[in-house]
Amino acid sequence: MLRPSPAPAPALRSVLAALGSPTAVREARTPALRATQGPLSPELPLPVHVLGVTGTPGRTPRTRLTGWRFLIRNGGRAIAAADTMLTPDGWTFSHFFEGPYVTATEQALAHAESLATPYQPRLLSVPELYMLTLWLHAEPEADGTTVTPAAPDLLVPLAPAPPGIAAHRPYQVADLLPVLSTRLAPPPLLGSAAPA
Repeated sequence: MLRPSPAPAPALRSVLAALGSPTAVREARTPALRATQGPLSPELPLPVHVLGVTGTPGRTPRTRLTGWRFLIRNGGRAIAAADTMLTPDGWTFSHFFEGPYVTATEQALAHAESLATPYQPRLLSVPELYMLTLWLHAEPEADGTTVTPAAPDLLVPLAPAPPGIAAHRPYQVADLLPVLSTRLAPPPLLGSAAPA
C-alpha cells in the first residue's frame, strides 16, 4: 500500500507548463513523447534523493533531496518522465526522458502497491554506481525530505541494476546500504593500510 507525498505545487505547475509547450515537448529527447497522440498527464510524483559518498565503509550514507520526478502517462501507461529541480527561485522543470527506468519504476510501484504495510514511495539515486532504487519509506506521513533511510525502510533496485545486486528485489536497508557504502568508499591510497 503506497501513500505518496504531494509534490510541491510549483514543481507540478512547471511540468504542466512544459507539457503544454510544443517547443519543450518537440525538443525533448523522448521520441515516445513527441509521437504521442492524446492527453499527457504527470502522475505519481516521487521525491528524488541522491545517496552521498561517505568515504567510510560501515557508516550510514547520507542523502539529499535533489528533485521531484513525475511519470508522464498516456493511455494508461507511463511513456516518459519529467524531472524538476530546486533552484534559488524555487522548483522548476528540468527535463523529459524515457528509457528502462521509467518502465522499471512503474513495475516496482505496482508491486509495492500490493504490500500490506503502508509505505511512502521515493527514488534513491546512486550516481557513482549508475543505480536507481525505489525507496519505500516506512513513515507514510513524512514530508518526503528525510535524509537517511531508516531500518524499517525497503530499497528496491530498479533494472538495470549494478552487477551483484538483484533488480526488483526488496532489500532491507540494513542489508543493502552496507553493500553500497563499501562500493562507494574510495579505494585505499597506495602504501596505506587497508581498513580492518
